[in-house]
Amino acid sequence: MSAGESHGRSRQLRDKAQELDEAATRSTDPDESRRLRDKARRLREQSEQERVIDDPGMDLR
Repeated sequence: MSAGESHGRSRQLRDKAQELDEAATRSTDPDESRRLRDKARRLREQSEQERVIDDPGMDLR
């Protein structure tokens, strides 16, 4: 996978996480809201991991 493809994938994961957060906000079911927020958090973590792999010299602190 090229750096451009990896960057695109990372962006897609962040976009999907945002969509899930918005859906969680709209949800009236607390369990569903929690499930959506957990999934969004995992996608953001995955996105960050892919960004680090794409640019190992990048300091996230």
